[in-house]
Amino acid sequence: MTALQSLKYRQWFRGADVDGDGFITQQDVRMMSERYLTARDTAPDSATARRLTQGMDEFWTNVIAPLDQDGDGRVDLHEMTEGFKRALTDPAQFPHQIGPVTDCFFDLVDLNGNGKIEQDEFQLMFGSISGVPGTDCAEVFTALDQDGSGALDRTEFRQAVSEFFYGNDPHAPANHLFGKINP
Repeated sequence: MTALQSLKYRQWFRGADVDGDGFITQQDVRMMSERYLTARDTAPDSATARRLTQGMDEFWTNVIAPLDQDGDGRVDLHEMTEGFKRALTDPAQFPHQIGPVTDCFFDLVDLNGNGKIEQDEFQLMFGSISGVPGTDCAEVFTALDQDGSGALDRTEFRQAVSEFFYGNDPHAPANHLFGKINP
């Protein structure tokens, strides 16, 4: 794992540790969902809420929980970093490792159903789930919008998430997807 990847993973951990206790638990993952649903003004018993909750439960079960090396039901920064170092080595594995939750979020964030994520939708997601400030969201969004269309299509969004988790380019705008880092 490179120093840049370590910085990015630490930034992601900060956003995922919703209650700030130094651990990611299934409750943190559910609280991420709840924050987004609240920001979206989505009813907790709606189909959208059920889909997000199911997707995030799968994310916990398939991605985060297996990182729990001591079996205490929570993942600390060291466990997460070591797990990511072992698991996230091959970008070709993106479709199996991170792709499903990426697609789930894309579909849920696309509030108007046009197959694209506009800047306001992007800011709602990253601001509510990861606590990324609006100005940072705006800068990252503009840099990720590779075709200058004013929206991220599924390919651009998947590319950004893949670059964040697997990439090592210090100049990639996706490095700041979950908040600004200083390499």
